[in-house]
This record gives sequence, C-alpha cells and structure tokens, in this order.
Amino acid sequence: MRAAVLNEIGQDKLEVLDDVEPTGFGPGRVRIRIRATGLCHSDLSAMNGVLPQPAPFVPGHEGAGEVLEVGEGVTRVKPGDRVVVCWLPACGACPACKRGQTELCLAGFMNAGTPNFKRPGGDVFGFAGTGTFAEEVVVDAGCAVPIPDDVPFDIAALIGCGVTTGLGAALNTADVEAGSSVAVIGCGGVGISAIQGARLKGAAEIVAVDPVAARRESALKFGATKAVSPDELATAKQEVTGGEGFDYVFEVVGKSATARTAYENTRRGGTLVVVGAGAMDDFLQLNMFELFFDEKRILPSMYGGGDVLRSYERTIALWRAGRVDLESLITHRVPLSEINEALDQMRSGTALRTCIEI
Repeated sequence: MRAAVLNEIGQDKLEVLDDVEPTGFGPGRVRIRIRATGLCHSDLSAMNGVLPQPAPFVPGHEGAGEVLEVGEGVTRVKPGDRVVVCWLPACGACPACKRGQTELCLAGFMNAGTPNFKRPGGDVFGFAGTGTFAEEVVVDAGCAVPIPDDVPFDIAALIGCGVTTGLGAALNTADVEAGSSVAVIGCGGVGISAIQGARLKGAAEIVAVDPVAARRESALKFGATKAVSPDELATAKQEVTGGEGFDYVFEVVGKSATARTAYENTRRGGTLVVVGAGAMDDFLQLNMFELFFDEKRILPSMYGGGDVLRSYERTIALWRAGRVDLESLITHRVPLSEINEALDQMRSGTALRTCIEI
C-alpha cells in the first residue's frame, strides 16, 4: 500500500512509499479506502514540530473515502459506506462529552500514541490518530462518519477539518452578531471558512488580513468586504471602525505575534477568537491591567467549538443550499505521488486547499 511518510520531525519532504500497511484492525475498528484528502496547515505544523507528534508518521487528517471492512461490534457503518474521517471523535462518556463539549473529548488524542501503520523497518504513526495521506487507514469506529451519497469525496474531506473549524469559529464560538464588524487574520482555507461563517451570521463589515495578494483576492470572492495586507490593518481599522477596533477578530495563524495584533485590533468589550494551532513554547503576553480594563473576551476555538457531528450535518445542509462555497476552496489538485508539490503550495500561500486524490 502507498503512503506518504515523514521519517523524522523537521524534514520538509515526505517520502511516498509502497511498503506501508495499516494495522490495528479488530473489534470496534474500521478500515477505510481513502479517496480524497486535504492538506491542512496542521500537517505542516506536525512535520516541523510545532504540534507534538511521534515519528515516523503519515500526515493527513482531513480525509474521506469508502469503508472496506468493519470489526466486531461496529454498527454505524458497513462495507461500501461513504465516510468522512473525524480526527477528533467523541467517546460520549467522558466529562466533556457529558457536558455537551464533545470537541474537548480527549479520546482522539489518545489514539495518536498508537501506531496506525507498519513497514518492514518498524511501526509508523498516523497524524492525529488517523494518517490520511495513505491509500488505506484503520481507525476507531467513531472516526468513520457516514456522509450522504451526493457529497463528493473532495468536499467531504474539507468538512473533516478546515471548513468545520473555520465555520464553527464564527457560528459556534463567536456567535457573530448581525451588523457587526469582523477582521480575520490569516486567510487560508480555515480563515476563508471563518469569513463565510461571519457572512452567514450577517456581519456588516468583514476585513480579510493576509500577506499573500492571491489570498486577499480570494477572500473578497468568499464574502470579505475589504482585504488588506498586515501593514494596512491599522488603516482599515480606522476606516471601518473609526479607530475603535473590530467587534470580532479571528486569529487563524497560530502565532503569538498575530494573536497580539488581533488583541490590539479588537475593540474594548469585543471578542478575540483564537483559531490557529500554535506551539507550546510560544507565549502570548498580556498585562493584568489591560485584561481588566479592556474587558475583551478571548475565546479559543477547538475544531469549531461545537458538536462535531452536528457541525458536519449543518455544513452539508448549507452547502446543498448554496449558502457556503466549498468547491472554490479547492484551488489545486495533485495525486499522492506529487504530495511534496502540495506542501510547497501550502508554504507559499498559493493554495487555499490542495486536494490530494488517492
């Protein structure tokens, strides 16, 4: 079986190998033939060590495909079913799940420490307990979420992470108020999805902030009312809010520097939503006086900040109704053999989302 493998953390190229096999099939498990997978910036972050992940590993966590085989006790899916891979499944029994905060369930993270694959040289892990840059993957049954027949695999793959994260940040975490002003810092696939979410909620002004001109142009097509480079944000803040600051600012980069910029461009009493996944040693500095005096809400948003399965269903309904554009998020398509080209597209900012067709 073919899979793209990172042998050591810090390497910038993946090796496409044909001697990788999925492991761990048995009771409560599902074997999936991956048909399409998106490249998410979190994959790059795992490769370079920003996000903790044991190596060697197969990146990828935003995938969709067909069920090949189900283990004993699996009833929700059967062979032949079309599924999206959920990298953060809810166990339904932990305190977070019982509170209704299924996006905070740690069951999925526990899977990340168990090898998903093997090679003649030893075990290979799957990123986030999945590893969708492979022809097949074996996952817990909760990771295999059925999708309707009319949802293409490439669209389903996007729903598996980036779209759910960005839309949910605006719809669930921030609950953007109609008529409000919004700024989104970082306009890749997740940031564009946050823009679409803010538009759905009726935001009057949506300012997209990104250093890449092509991404700024794309943001305007997806609902932003203004698109600026980081150097132009101060001017946009003055023009849109009279210098007061935005009602909502979404940080979708995962850096303390951009989070600090987001805080400073949020109005007093406004809301900063932290969407980007950053490093454990990258600290955001705030002083105690400004925290008290400015009364700005700081809301982290994990995987869209809501029930993941409900978010999938909502996104499919919005897509069917033409309320969100998912097709245009896919700006590039490559086969698995050209995965390193996709990585370069992500690093350069030329791609919103690259679909890897497997």
